[in-house]
Amino acid sequence: MSAFLELLQSWGYVGMFIAAFLAGSAFPFSSEAVLTALQLAGLRPLPLFLTATVGNVLGSMLNYVVGTFGRMEWIERYLHVAPDKVRRAQKWMEHYGAWMGLVTFLPIFGSVVAATLGLMRANPWLTTLSIAIGKAARYALLIYALEWLQG
Repeated sequence: MSAFLELLQSWGYVGMFIAAFLAGSAFPFSSEAVLTALQLAGLRPLPLFLTATVGNVLGSMLNYVVGTFGRMEWIERYLHVAPDKVRRAQKWMEHYGAWMGLVTFLPIFGSVVAATLGLMRANPWLTTLSIAIGKAARYALLIYALEWLQG
């Protein structure tokens, strides 16, 4: 894993995009570690923010698309989400709909939410918007904190 992280870091903004996409989809990966390393290495915060946000949103939308197929065995196999978790999330999300995309930045739970939104056929535009807001807020806070710590 360390060698893979180093490879992504050596690719700069492209590596940031790939890391964020992987972390946004069902792969257990920390885009925050890559973003931190790249920002500390001197890459500019705004392009890091943009590439991280876009990559992470697209990763979550991949989960959403898999969910739209409505095949629980695919959700289990490709997203590693148990059916009981999807059913619980679905019941809970009936009240909030596409706005639940705001919480997709949360590890593990975010993949369940994105897949369930697809399964429920939540409005794709509103889902994308809510996912983007949540993910952008997380990356903005991280970048701001790193800037503040660097003084």
